[in-house]
Amino acid sequence: MPLLSRSPAYSRVTAIAGQRPLHEAFRWLHLHDLQMMRWQAELVAIPAPPFGEAQRSLWMATKFREAGLGSVGIDGVGNVFGKLLESESNDDLPVVLLSAHLDTVFPAETPLDPVVIEDRIEAPGACDNAAGVIGMLAVAHALLESQVQLAAQVIVCGNVGEEGEGDLRGVRHIYQRAPWAGRVAAHIVLDGAGAETAVTQALGSRRYRVEIFGPGGHSFTDAGTPNPILVLGLALTELARVPMPASPDEPRATMNVGTIQGGTSVNTIPESAAAAVEFRSTDVQQLVRLEVGLHRVVEDAVEAANAAAQATVQGKDRPDRRLSFSIDKIGDRPAAGLPGDSPLLESLRAVDRHLRLRTDLRLGSTDANIPLSLGVPAVSLGAGGDGGGAHTRAEWYSAANRELGLRRVLLLTLAMVEWAAHRNLSAAAQ
Repeated sequence: MPLLSRSPAYSRVTAIAGQRPLHEAFRWLHLHDLQMMRWQAELVAIPAPPFGEAQRSLWMATKFREAGLGSVGIDGVGNVFGKLLESESNDDLPVVLLSAHLDTVFPAETPLDPVVIEDRIEAPGACDNAAGVIGMLAVAHALLESQVQLAAQVIVCGNVGEEGEGDLRGVRHIYQRAPWAGRVAAHIVLDGAGAETAVTQALGSRRYRVEIFGPGGHSFTDAGTPNPILVLGLALTELARVPMPASPDEPRATMNVGTIQGGTSVNTIPESAAAAVEFRSTDVQQLVRLEVGLHRVVEDAVEAANAAAQATVQGKDRPDRRLSFSIDKIGDRPAAGLPGDSPLLESLRAVDRHLRLRTDLRLGSTDANIPLSLGVPAVSLGAGGDGGGAHTRAEWYSAANRELGLRRVLLLTLAMVEWAAHRNLSAAAQ
């Protein structure tokens, strides 16, 4: 394997790093740390649960226009876009997409009262993903203010629907509907804090809502009527016995029951019971196996309960006392990975070497799952700084060393712009 210092990626990064416009872009980041924190406080004060991001989308569009981005707009699901190159003559150029999700895990009624103390902000969503959104906005400002010459289009996007039952709907919509989706040469996702980690392997997941229905009734006078809660509990107990991969040579898989609901009172046989079930794995076949297992245990539990109920009425079939069930898929995040010889990964390693950072490659479930599953080079990076308490009301973010993380993002963006432009020219010459 050739030394990194002799690789085309490292040469490209070194050349970019020596250009005056890049120094100006870095200077903008250095001088505007207080402005970034003010933006972050504004952002986290706006509720943005999945499917409820509209106000943040409007805020993002305003900030994009104030930055000077062109063609700012909001698409049909709430994704907000802006282009660094405005002219129509650039509409056939390859695209480097820089995105950050706008939504949070918190319900709309969650109190959002950001507390800012020097370079630290405390609030639900302060890090995940206000850090990513503000980092994206800052990089866009730095590129525009420094007047870096771009040979490929850079599009920035504040997207919706990354968290929970949002099921990556914002990024899915981009790759299904955006007119330039087929020209994306690289996609850089900003998610949370950090300056050394990089999610290059997409953790797949499938999520289901399991619901069992029955006639319900009084706990005494209707005794013998099948109880959906008990039957669901039996099904989930059997699901927990489905074997998980035990060998280090097998792809890892996990199962979780996240919520369970049902019933109205202690002396009422419930009419329904429901649970939310999630499977995760890097291997699609493991997800399929677990899905089959889920259907089997639920069907077996319901059939056994119906047989027992029939027996209690002297063998006469009582359809009115029978249970039914449904299993609905509520989430499907594809598993995928960035190849080890990808130009995006080579460029990231070159950038980290130049900035004297350690490249820590990780597995995760992020917006990058979608482009990676489509064969589009993608990576999910932190936007600098540090954070903790993610997905809790005690969430916090520290902007200490944010600048280093944003330098990394900015330099990687420009490296991929140059790579995409060179590839485009080479293809045109053939």
